[in-house]
Amino acid sequence: MRQFLNSAFRMPSWTDGPDTPEASMPPETADSPETPDTSKTPKAPNAPDTSKTPKAPNTPDTPKTLKSPETTPEPERSGGAPARPNAPATAPPQVPATMATPHRDSELRRTFPPFPARGVRTEDAAFAGTWWGNAWTDALERGALDVKRLARGRVYADGGNVDAITVTPGLVLAYVRGSRPRPYRVQVRLRTLEDDDWERFLDAAADRPGHIAALLDKELPESLADCGVPLLPGPGDLAPRCSCPDSGHPCKHAAALCYQTARLLDADPFVLLLLRGRGERELLDALSRRSAARAARAAQEGAPRSLPGVRAADALAPRRLPPPPQPLPAPPHPEQPPVYPAAPGGPDPFALDQLATDAAARAHALLTTGHDPVGGLTLWQDAVRLAAARPGSGLTAATRALYATLAAAAGRTPADLARAVAAWRQGGPEGLAVLEDPWDPPAGRFDRARPLLLAADLPAFRPWRNHLTHPRGHVQLRLGRDGLWYAYESEPGQDDWWPRGTPDPDPVGALTGLGTPDDL
Repeated sequence: MRQFLNSAFRMPSWTDGPDTPEASMPPETADSPETPDTSKTPKAPNAPDTSKTPKAPNTPDTPKTLKSPETTPEPERSGGAPARPNAPATAPPQVPATMATPHRDSELRRTFPPFPARGVRTEDAAFAGTWWGNAWTDALERGALDVKRLARGRVYADGGNVDAITVTPGLVLAYVRGSRPRPYRVQVRLRTLEDDDWERFLDAAADRPGHIAALLDKELPESLADCGVPLLPGPGDLAPRCSCPDSGHPCKHAAALCYQTARLLDADPFVLLLLRGRGERELLDALSRRSAARAARAAQEGAPRSLPGVRAADALAPRRLPPPPQPLPAPPHPEQPPVYPAAPGGPDPFALDQLATDAAARAHALLTTGHDPVGGLTLWQDAVRLAAARPGSGLTAATRALYATLAAAAGRTPADLARAVAAWRQGGPEGLAVLEDPWDPPAGRFDRARPLLLAADLPAFRPWRNHLTHPRGHVQLRLGRDGLWYAYESEPGQDDWWPRGTPDPDPVGALTGLGTPDDL
């Protein structure tokens, strides 16, 4: 009977195979029943004391196989306590390195290895790295009754005291090492979703392809979490339970498990969906089916409807189309743009008026002739054209500002723009080309210019490419590709030429207006 009692209350061994996630962990010292001490069991009133009954002289000894170490009398120690010199010393309890059983994982059961210990963090630092992980810790902290236990839980979590974590629908289970040799068994429960909630969740996820792509990238969009289904817990939704004697809500061991669960959610939001009742593969299959059904339905709805047929003879029969309507007559001239009021800090109303007027003129030319007169200009040529259309010579502040803006846009200086404007006003695009592009003219017109100048009592001009320069260096003639001569002036002895006068086919006529022959 004593042997039966000893085996009935034997402590479970660490080598015993677990049947469930709860059975795979060791029982706690505080919660486990102690082995009864049969030596202190009270005896019946009339039962004889067999330990002191004298043995008959001729009675043989009882075989050793029938003896029990519990019934064998032990010699007395000097202090009166029985001594057991042959009793083995009690070995300390052996705690395994981990109590994880990943070989038992399935679609609705996932085991995650322990997180390594981390460094010391500041109290105000966020424990999770994603918004949904922080929402989990916020639900824990807002439902806690003691912030000191939460602080101890964070220290336990950072110190690596939480063993492997097992997640099943509605339950997070792990063992947390505390001050005792054996760890404490901790679980956190969360309500699973109903079938109607899952239907709404799947509809919201399938409505937008970005939701499915985010889930595959291990991210949880906020728009998906706000679809009317309570995916994330709120204050009081987490129900922790621990085998330690602390009655706090939660205790530091349960708080440590909750904080480590937030890290699991950071890495994989499907852990949260598993807690709510559905596995990853099941959800992805359901989303795939819904996406395919929606795509097929959209293709069917977008297919063109059948149209009434037309006889081939009727379709191929020659038909005389009516003539197109006559185009409306072009306006005689471009209209004036509206007046733009000046505003502090706003654009220059005169510059806006100039741009609008120029656009109207180009549109009118394109409408009447089919050709844009300035469509082939470069950026620099167009900037010169716009500046040349502005009245004045750059003396006003508004004109100087326009010159500076156009020159900066073209990568030139305002002085370059002012010289180019003078050339444009002298001869348009050809006058600008004469200013900037020297060239070698063929024999003929250029060679006959010097005798004509000498016949007009002018000194012999020095030739260089298409230029003829006065000996004193203050007057110059340039031959353009259009066959016209363009006059230029400069200070004597300086190479600072500015266009002057009007282009003329005769070199002497081009110098008209620059002074008398004596002045030249």
